[in-house]
Amino acid sequence: MEKMIELASVGVRGLEAYQPGKPIEELERELGIANIVKLASNECPLPTSDRVKHAIETGIKDITRYPDGSAFKLKRKLAAKEQVSESQITIGSGSSEVLELTARIFLGAGQSAVVSQHAFIVYRLIIQSLAAKAIVVPATDWGHDVKLMAQAVDDTTRVVFIANPNNPTGTWVTLADIERLLQKIPDDVVVILDEAYFDYANVGSAAVGYGSGIPLIERYPNLVVTRTFSKAYGLAALRIGYAVSSPVIADLLNRLRPPFNVTTPALDAALAVLDDLEFVSRSCQVNAAGMVQMVQGLTQLGLNFIPSVGNFIAFECPRDANEIYNALLKKGVIVRPIGVYEMPNHLRVSIGLEEENNRFLTALTEVLAATR
Repeated sequence: MEKMIELASVGVRGLEAYQPGKPIEELERELGIANIVKLASNECPLPTSDRVKHAIETGIKDITRYPDGSAFKLKRKLAAKEQVSESQITIGSGSSEVLELTARIFLGAGQSAVVSQHAFIVYRLIIQSLAAKAIVVPATDWGHDVKLMAQAVDDTTRVVFIANPNNPTGTWVTLADIERLLQKIPDDVVVILDEAYFDYANVGSAAVGYGSGIPLIERYPNLVVTRTFSKAYGLAALRIGYAVSSPVIADLLNRLRPPFNVTTPALDAALAVLDDLEFVSRSCQVNAAGMVQMVQGLTQLGLNFIPSVGNFIAFECPRDANEIYNALLKKGVIVRPIGVYEMPNHLRVSIGLEEENNRFLTALTEVLAATR
């Protein structure tokens, strides 16, 4: 067994697997409890769109056939939505796949990528897997300091990762600051702008100066913007996302992209939900109302939190965060420890439905009162 590890590539040997939020089924097995609320994985809390259900039920009749590997219909619809050419769209198994493919194209051993402290941990995992070096730039007010990130780029740098908004802090970078970074760095450094939570920040939030980077691609062909259907669109289980880039980068991505990497149900569901504007609008509205509810509840408890424009919020615990996390588990509420993000005193909680948010706030109140 040890020999097999030694045979693995240098980048992979030192990796630790990404730890997702604890599944409901796992907690049920461990503690033998029911009626569990999961607010750990930033998922859409609404039931699946009826239009999506119908599309999947219709398309599943051809499940013995491979999906459309070109994703022709979806790319055409996305191109119209984002006002770009179809040749600029790459479809992936979640946005995580397309950002990883982008990194694999441009990053390798002896090279480096710039990331922000507290940024989405997957970036560092990708960098390490490619035997490259992560240049970690200190955060400012828990968020990306793009001025420092531009200064951190050196002769070895090939990629810069920016999460906007960022998970797990919920902070954002203004569009003007993103353009300033693009102006300062060499044009042979690729900027991967991860906009997984774009819809929440773009609709009815306090994200002053926020905007999508997609319109910048025409002037900065070294920019790649990734999006996902896993959040506001409610398709997390189907794993589908996309990248918008220059046609040249899209061509490179399609050379590396696995054949048939997205299933027919995922393609059908994405097409359907793009037409279901009411569902997406409601998804963002529920999140906005839930964020207000969470902020009010955490404020009443006297807890510090990081203002967020995503569908989650990170709060500081008055005592050991893991202790509070485990106590919440016993009450059937799953949140997310974020020590791996150099935030050992914080927990992250996703925004759920009103009753789910109430359940969390009640449980947290009881946990905090238990040992005061």
